[in-house]
Amino acid sequence: MATATAPEPSSEPAPEPLPLDGITVVAVEQAVSAPFATRQLADLGARVIKVERPDGGDFARGYDTAAHGLASHFVWANRGKESIALDLKDPRGREVLHGLLAGADVFVQNLAQGAAARLGLDSAALCARYPRLVAVDVSGYGPEGPYAHKRAYDMLVQCEAGLVSVTGTPEQPVKAGIPAADIAAAMYAFSGVLAALLRRGVTGRGGRVEVSMLDALAEWMGHPLHHTMHGGEQPVRTGLAHAVIAPYDAYATADGDRVLLSVQNDREWARLARQVLERPELADDPAYATNTARTSNREKTDAVVAEALGRLGADEAIGRLEAAAIACARLNSVAQLAGHPQLAARDRWREVGSPAGPLRALLPPIGLPGGAAPHMGAVPALGEHTEALLRALGMADAQISELRRDGVIG
Repeated sequence: MATATAPEPSSEPAPEPLPLDGITVVAVEQAVSAPFATRQLADLGARVIKVERPDGGDFARGYDTAAHGLASHFVWANRGKESIALDLKDPRGREVLHGLLAGADVFVQNLAQGAAARLGLDSAALCARYPRLVAVDVSGYGPEGPYAHKRAYDMLVQCEAGLVSVTGTPEQPVKAGIPAADIAAAMYAFSGVLAALLRRGVTGRGGRVEVSMLDALAEWMGHPLHHTMHGGEQPVRTGLAHAVIAPYDAYATADGDRVLLSVQNDREWARLARQVLERPELADDPAYATNTARTSNREKTDAVVAEALGRLGADEAIGRLEAAAIACARLNSVAQLAGHPQLAARDRWREVGSPAGPLRALLPPIGLPGGAAPHMGAVPALGEHTEALLRALGMADAQISELRRDGVIG
């Protein structure tokens, strides 16, 4: 009788687990800064329990209806989370929250300044009660100082941090087209959690993490800040141009597109003059040969480049620039980003579930080759996981019904 042959062992090693697999995060969060931070944690495998108000939830749910009826901010910042609708002003709601915190590793909140402390949910109180907990306070301006209680929305902080003063044209300052202050705070909160978890692995204790939107964006303002403090002058607003490098701007092409190029040194200028502009005499012309000369004669420099690129289509202009090893890019629209060939070629798009059906979403930027795929779970409906979470805490159906009747849960 023939015997069965054992299958050959697989030569492919099992993928490494996601680095935050087994970590539980509880977040009392709204808008962008804290939700975007906790979404990064969810992408890396953490279980994120999002606590929302029963009467409407995170107010970012109502910002717009652009994502198949859902708010685009909310879809972007909240995939992969569980939603529990809980009234924290009711002692029974806070009791449920503490039941969740007893088994949590991380707590994140970005309530209005002072609100968390009034509820006993500030990081100092929680770390005293739960020594292994990493407790994160995300605020607009920090917990003390004359601005501590000011309302802190993204555009307001962009203004306070001076970002708007260096963004735009000479005639008109403009805000960044993305919520830069929110994103800055989110990313420092995210990295702060990772650092605190590493420290806990050594000491056994969690600890407090504080991040403010102003502090985060002020750090991102490092170049203009140091330029101004140590050089005595604030960089001027130059639209798409660079304040201290020329040519470094977007130029119209013959087919109506715009191509941005960047000359980083005088050798590159010589190549640009000879191979792209077809004006070899400009390579050594004292009016253009050095960056100092080109920035001093910015209008003439830009005019020379604009005249040459204006005779070319965008594809031909990009081709010449790349052949000359000059850094360049197309000035894309958001729709063109959604169809960007590099994102498509690298298979960066996935679908995530949502109450409105499948939605396209980008893979998270942190790649972990050889590891498990990022967790890209569905965008939750308000209170979608309330009953399941309460039952996991041991709550009986009668108790759940009572809380729902009294509006403590939703």
